[in-house]
Amino acid sequence: MSSKRVVVTGLGALTPIGNNVSDYWTSLSKGVSGAAPITRFDVSKFKTHFACEVKNFDPLQFIDKKEVRRLDPFVHYALATSQEAVDDSGISTDSINPDRIGVIWASGIGGITSFFNEVAEYAKGDGTPRFSPFFIPKVIVDIAAGHISMRFGFRGPNYATVSACASSTHAIIDAFNLIRLGKADIILCGGSEAAVNEPGIGGFNAMHALSTRNDDPATASRPFDKDRDGFVLGEGAGAIILEELEHAKARGAKIYAEMLGGAATADAYHLTAPHPEGLGAMNVMLQSLNDAGLQPEDIDYINVHGTSTPLGDIAETLAIKKVFGEHAYKLHISSTKSMTGHLLGAAGAIEAIASILAVQNNLVPPTINHFTDDPEIDSRLNLTFNTAVQTNLRTALSNTFGFGGHNASVIFGKYIP
Repeated sequence: MSSKRVVVTGLGALTPIGNNVSDYWTSLSKGVSGAAPITRFDVSKFKTHFACEVKNFDPLQFIDKKEVRRLDPFVHYALATSQEAVDDSGISTDSINPDRIGVIWASGIGGITSFFNEVAEYAKGDGTPRFSPFFIPKVIVDIAAGHISMRFGFRGPNYATVSACASSTHAIIDAFNLIRLGKADIILCGGSEAAVNEPGIGGFNAMHALSTRNDDPATASRPFDKDRDGFVLGEGAGAIILEELEHAKARGAKIYAEMLGGAATADAYHLTAPHPEGLGAMNVMLQSLNDAGLQPEDIDYINVHGTSTPLGDIAETLAIKKVFGEHAYKLHISSTKSMTGHLLGAAGAIEAIASILAVQNNLVPPTINHFTDDPEIDSRLNLTFNTAVQTNLRTALSNTFGFGGHNASVIFGKYIP
């Protein structure tokens, strides 16, 4: 059975540097940092005092007041970006069979804010259980996909993917595979995360994973820089409408790009550290290329995982050199986490959007906050430091790697009829 072609026909974004796709892309192009002191709680006793928070977001623009109280912020973010993507794509169950439209929505943690708040309230009491009847539905990761389907009436495949920081990339891959196998015509996929709170910051601080550059938050996320000291926690969501090509053409949809391939692997090495030689990362990029029917020299841009951690950045560059050989030095490479921070389970979605828009606009967003070369990172690699680059891009590969050794990569290319 021949595979169907899959294209991107709608986008939605809510990020620390823009609350819609247009503003997000503008900020990426200009190298804007989303990091700033945390505004939501007292950080004085925490090691890290800053994050990449979503700014000026009002869920009441998307959800009625009663429902806002019944939903965790990660679902607020999911519904907001899904609405943007659906509006952008022009899809409607009035003209499209809803049984052929699915939702695959990811989150690494889900309703951690609601979980923390409920348990904190319980701890203050006398031990009598007084939990909200919405507690469990607010917390479980799959509930966002359920709410999206109910809002739009989409009755196709519906579930969540959970694989830490690779979660939403896995959602995109699953959506791609279901469509090209003919199981659905359209799938809304992506992910959301809302973990900028006490347990989010405290937990990652306990792992020594976060930057503690409290004197200069805006430059704290500095992938590949010699003085990087950990990632900056981010939050938000990204939504992508994937659609079977002939279906998209038949309804006159605008097409951003074509999804060409994707793959997933495991490091099978360590709970949180990457394989020191980048083995899992190397394998997932090779398998993505094979899935797309491409050679290494066919890739023009890599949006790397690039979290700004001491070990992770080195391992990823080693993997790139092994996969791409001499072509590695001709590639454009950048980490947009230098601007957005690390959105955990939503990272893959917003970085896939960055990759799609890079190909569409022939512009490589920069890796900002580079000050000092790291002698352990090959200086011949073009890591697009500090300033965006305008150049012709045919294809882009996006990497995401998660705690537990989960690796996922996706490839997008210019749509060619």
